[in-house]
Amino acid sequence: MKDKKLFPLLLAAILIILSWGFKLFDYKIVSNILMLTSAVVSGYKVLKSALLSLKYKTISINLLVSIAAVGAITIGEYWEVAAVTFLFSLGGFLESYTLQKTRNALKYLIDMAPKMAHVVKDGIVEDVPAEDVKIKDIVAVKSGEKIPVDGFVVKGNASVNQSAITGESMPVDVNVGSFVYSGTINENGYIEVETVNSGEDTTFSKILYLVEEAQGEKAPTQKFIEKFSKYYTPSVILASIITFLVKRDLMMALTFLVIACPGALVISTPISVVSAIGNAAKHGVIIKGGEYLENLGKVNIMAFDKTGTLTEGKPFVVNVISAGANRDELLKIAKSLEIRSEHPIAKAITSYVTDEEIFDVDDFVSVTGEGVKGKINGDMHYAGNRKLMLNNGVNIDGIKDHMEREESLGRTPIVVAKNGGAIGIISISDKVKGSSIDAIKELKKLGIKKTVMLTGDNERTARQVKEQLDLDEYFSELLPDEKLKILKSLKKEGIVAMVGDGVNDAPSLAYADVGISMGLGGTDVANDVSNITLTDDNLKKLAFAVGLSRAALRNMKQNIYFSVFVVLSLLLGVIYGDVFLASGMFVHEASVFIVTLNAMRLMKYKGRLR
Repeated sequence: MKDKKLFPLLLAAILIILSWGFKLFDYKIVSNILMLTSAVVSGYKVLKSALLSLKYKTISINLLVSIAAVGAITIGEYWEVAAVTFLFSLGGFLESYTLQKTRNALKYLIDMAPKMAHVVKDGIVEDVPAEDVKIKDIVAVKSGEKIPVDGFVVKGNASVNQSAITGESMPVDVNVGSFVYSGTINENGYIEVETVNSGEDTTFSKILYLVEEAQGEKAPTQKFIEKFSKYYTPSVILASIITFLVKRDLMMALTFLVIACPGALVISTPISVVSAIGNAAKHGVIIKGGEYLENLGKVNIMAFDKTGTLTEGKPFVVNVISAGANRDELLKIAKSLEIRSEHPIAKAITSYVTDEEIFDVDDFVSVTGEGVKGKINGDMHYAGNRKLMLNNGVNIDGIKDHMEREESLGRTPIVVAKNGGAIGIISISDKVKGSSIDAIKELKKLGIKKTVMLTGDNERTARQVKEQLDLDEYFSELLPDEKLKILKSLKKEGIVAMVGDGVNDAPSLAYADVGISMGLGGTDVANDVSNITLTDDNLKKLAFAVGLSRAALRNMKQNIYFSVFVVLSLLLGVIYGDVFLASGMFVHEASVFIVTLNAMRLMKYKGRLR
């Protein structure tokens, strides 16, 4: 494809050189014929594209160049027409070549997609296309091979490079029970994987689709420029006609027509968007469109969920306090209730209690943001926070001191109650992520003026996390709808991004100016409604994304200002008779190339990922 585009340019260049050779020896007719032939060779596709745009009732830059070329021929300026068509075609070739470079991140991802899979059936290994693997199929992955499916390891162990998904090249050790992703590489070891997702349903394929779609999405600035160009280009033709009528100088009018083309301005934004989104994808940040890239670049308030976002999201039991029931009975009641819940705290309790036996529970209810309740042997039992107890008339006076002491240690006390009285406390803790502290510092350096934590946890635990991370503000004991109210208030102060990973974060992620979901372990709902997804739980990637988006905004502005400056300078040059058709086209195409190269710098942006 590249050769097909390059050949006419090389031929046109040779013809121009030959024509100048004949001109030196005063063979003007031969020289002019060669110039015209060169113009036809390099300008054929330009004219074809111009006529096609007229068919669809649009005025393109190709039409302006074609008019200028025909006009130059009519007044015998053969060198000008050869130079204009050659330079314009050369500019188009260089632009498409460099634009393809910016899309290399997508090609890099496509190349990483596994093509074949070793499916194990009855001890026999059969090679099949990766997209034909079925759910539950067992796939063997040898050392050095790409994993072709999402699934759980059922045999063996290995070191897996997950850079295709997370952007991190440090291998992760996996063994039986570990979840692995399509597109990642088994660097050492042998594993067999039970397929959960294959083909288009794999995490890798979804990322690939999102990046491909996002690179085609238009940023608000791009939409404005395209709308502006729709009216600007016809205005250029009108202005060129007026110039001819006033000055009676056809060459000046034709030069005006060519150099006023908004070529660099039109590509100034999309090329920056493509470069930035491609770079983000390579580093494990999936930005779902230019609009969200631009919005993130303007964000000045960052709101965070606590559990799983700022903390590890792997709560664990640290203390059990009995008050009215023996320890074993207390834990058995708690497990019987919590085993029916998917909340991280429920999982912490059920994994802590080793007793396999549980009570039958009737009339079970999970209360969002509060806890769970249900009948055991005819008595109503509860497991949840202070709010659940107060809303159900449970007396917690006897354990208040214990609760406050646990909360002062940054723990979450889960009260277990029977009928109207508390029978004990199970205290839960969760570690703050190591990456959270550095990420918050970096976000503040990048211009985030306010960092806010929104959590359903108790006030004391929330305050301790807030102080540990040096956050500006926190709100505790919130229900999902209360988080939404706070976001509405924050939006009055600035442009807000919300970062979360759970179902309860989905309304806030959808409402924020930019919704950011954390990690592939986050819920499908959170990932679906978010505008940006971080493919692992490293919050430093959030700081990288903010830094990249701000760099992209600066890059767009630089390109726009430069493009406008070049056009205005050329117009003044035409008016004062210092710029002619060939030289004007050269500067015009050079500006397009410079804008493209400037945008490509975004592909090298790394910020502080480590």
